[in-house]
Amino acid sequence: MKSWIIFVLLWLPFWGISQTKKPNIIFILTDDHRWDALGYAGNKVIQTPVMDDLARKGIYFKNAFVTTPICAASRASIITGMYERTHQYTFGQGDIKQAYVAQSYPALLKKAGYYTGFYGKFGIQYASFASLFDQGESYDRDDKLKDYRGYFYKTLGKDSVHLSRYTGQKAMDFIAQVPSDKPFCLSLSFSAPHAHDPSELQYFWQPEVDHLYQNVTIAPPIMATDADFLAQPEYVRTGENRTRWHWRFDTPEKYQRSVKGYYRMISGVDLEIGKIRKMLVEKGLDKNTIIIVMGDNGYFLGERQLAGKWLMYDNSLRVPMIVYDPRNPKHQDIQDEVLNIDIAPTIFGFAGLSIPSTWQGQNLASYGHGERPAKSRKDFLVEHLWKVKIIASSEGIRSKHWKYFRYRDHLDREELYDLKQDPLEKKNVASVSKYRDILTLMRQKLDQKVAELESKRLN
Repeated sequence: MKSWIIFVLLWLPFWGISQTKKPNIIFILTDDHRWDALGYAGNKVIQTPVMDDLARKGIYFKNAFVTTPICAASRASIITGMYERTHQYTFGQGDIKQAYVAQSYPALLKKAGYYTGFYGKFGIQYASFASLFDQGESYDRDDKLKDYRGYFYKTLGKDSVHLSRYTGQKAMDFIAQVPSDKPFCLSLSFSAPHAHDPSELQYFWQPEVDHLYQNVTIAPPIMATDADFLAQPEYVRTGENRTRWHWRFDTPEKYQRSVKGYYRMISGVDLEIGKIRKMLVEKGLDKNTIIIVMGDNGYFLGERQLAGKWLMYDNSLRVPMIVYDPRNPKHQDIQDEVLNIDIAPTIFGFAGLSIPSTWQGQNLASYGHGERPAKSRKDFLVEHLWKVKIIASSEGIRSKHWKYFRYRDHLDREELYDLKQDPLEKKNVASVSKYRDILTLMRQKLDQKVAELESKRLN
């Protein structure tokens, strides 16, 4: 008995170390992945068994949104934990300002002792990308290649492979050789399911998922009548949302081919996540590796006779979000509104690090312990600040009950939706007299939020 007590006492310190070891974190970002393109979200057609399993065993956020529905600005918000109105980064701005990179989760996590990696579409112009991670490679579709090769130009050995397969393999190679004396954070950014815009066929996927959806007929989009389209202002009807609708959805045959291609690309990402999870098991890392999955913005699949994103409707803004912590596998379906700016503080919450005061999101890690940090979120800003002729710049504010937005160069056009009565945003009530007070209040809230966020810009 005495020898047993001595044995236990000798091993207690080591047991304590293992129980308090910082977790590994894998953050997976998909491109143009709308909220309902996921089996667990209720989609009866798409096949995403691995992401569904993560959702069933982890925390699924039913109401996840991006604050800016365009890749560059959304990705800057993800790494900085700040609204676009504060960090000011989008397309056409040159490099993101160093002050914001210095406050980003990759920079601070590496400084705190995490071994960091990134593979895929960084999507943010930054000349010093190579120094931001311990290991990394930034790449995206090659728009100079006008056909399938835009997605198949990377090689593994002598074989050209789809970018999703390449990203999956780079993730596995990273996991295979991570240092044993450091926790790691691996950020993966799949280009899929983004269409390959220069190609007439638009969508390209791995051959392993070619058989999927061949005997399926995709239901037509809702709210896709001529009236739904004509309700848009002229600068939306003639803008890039309409141009890309012609590329992808303007005939029933194109619609079937495009949506099936879009789904196959998501299934291809799902396949790679499955391989990564298997590698974690083989390396004995699965029990201490948190996996976070999110889309960088939503996507129109023909609704309102539009394609793409950029607009302030929920089609553009809603994305899937899953947080799986194997140390605390308590499943929850969460209704609270969560945002892309919550990713950085959530990663820091899991890492046990102090969250910078400059960050504007919520730490969602505590949902695993019964807390609801985002429950108090009354509203949030939505915006698309890039001013370019083919996409109308817009800004708005969304609460649980109301959404208000306006076009920044056409302030005479305002839209207001009662989300409780009209979740599909069919009826714009901005001009209805009985909603005048709500319109005024939401307009004031937007102006106040904009001023607040602009005041928090870094030098």
